[in-house]
Amino acid sequence: MNRKVIIFGGSFDPIHNGHIGVARYAIEHFNADELIFVPAKRSPHKHISPKATGEDRYNMIEIATAGDARLRVSDCELKRPEPSFTIDTILELRGQHEAGTIFYMLIGADGLAELHRWYRVRELLEMCNISVMYRPGFDLGAIEKLEPFFGRENVNRLKENVLPNPEMDVSSTEIRHRLAAGEDVGGLLPPGVVAYIHSRKLYGT
Repeated sequence: MNRKVIIFGGSFDPIHNGHIGVARYAIEHFNADELIFVPAKRSPHKHISPKATGEDRYNMIEIATAGDARLRVSDCELKRPEPSFTIDTILELRGQHEAGTIFYMLIGADGLAELHRWYRVRELLEMCNISVMYRPGFDLGAIEKLEPFFGRENVNRLKENVLPNPEMDVSSTEIRHRLAAGEDVGGLLPPGVVAYIHSRKLYGT
């Protein structure tokens, strides 16, 4: 049986319990073997640099995923010269897995409208299943609007691979604000990540 691998990219600035919850939920939903967190050098599709260094964000993901063999982290985008594109990440990670491995890539529903503008996105769709994370109220009709760009078959695949109702009730931005204000974030971050943030004096702590 072919292995299934999920790729979860983002800034993870910092990684929090919501990210971990979504990762585990996605593994169960797709019956996947592993999920790879891929921290980006910059916020995906934005010209904003993360607040913490790539090394610190990578280390925090390692701490957050320790103890769950299904979760791991790749520094491929942190090491790659810019500009770095999603298809480069898929090609690199595919090269690290056996032939026949089935890949899924998680993206936020807010990124769906720009999906057709991604670099070499038609090739990307051939290499992996893109899974849109959506919550109640999200209009799946947004996927239908991509048919002129991707064709009926790819639109059907996008609809088949949606990840419904992932629980992520907090944002990294909110956590950074709480940390800077000296507020408690114990229930929002893994304890090891909280300790790392304070030891490195990140986010104004």
